[in-house]
Amino acid sequence: MTPAIRVLVAEDQSAVRAGLVLILRSAPDIEVTGEAADGEQAVELARELRPDIVLMDVQMPRLDGVSATRQIVAEGLADVLVLTTFDLDAYVFGALRAGAAGFLLKNTEARDLLEAVRTVARGEGIVAPAVTRRLITEFAATPVRGPKADPTVLEGLTPREREVLSCIGEGLSNAGIAERLHMAEGTVKTHVSRLLAKLGLRSRVQAAVLAQELGI
Repeated sequence: MTPAIRVLVAEDQSAVRAGLVLILRSAPDIEVTGEAADGEQAVELARELRPDIVLMDVQMPRLDGVSATRQIVAEGLADVLVLTTFDLDAYVFGALRAGAAGFLLKNTEARDLLEAVRTVARGEGIVAPAVTRRLITEFAATPVRGPKADPTVLEGLTPREREVLSCIGEGLSNAGIAERLHMAEGTVKTHVSRLLAKLGLRSRVQAAVLAQELGI
């Protein structure tokens, strides 16, 4: 039997947090291991409980979601799935730079929330391709994103890895990339893992933004 996906819910609004927990607990393959009301507690519980995924609100007291995400990812405690109201500002972009595995809107339907958790658990950081494409496009266009990415970072990639990176930039899932490039899904996963390692990136979402910034 496949182990349940262990999720820590970090959300400062108790009613919203209760709703998220209720949805997650409705799925037999997902287990809520803990709840955090602020960023500091989220980091502490991530260290203690070692969940598979932290569902992280961006705006929280004591320690904001961006800083909490950065700590959790840097310490390798869990993947982080960020909850946002879709303001698309530098604050949310900071979460992406901090290594968030994906983004969800707070008004996401229950079934989509559950599928997003499963998607991240499979190692596919792109959540809801249409949403991710909008995020990527907005972030790549905003002037506050920092220095333009250096095209030379791609020199170590094989032609096939560049093709895969381009597909990631479009918001395609592994299955979508496999269909586009006529490859087995397992082969796509291998290419994704290798190109992330070569580029020094923590997540597919970071790779997607890089692809957008470089126009590939």
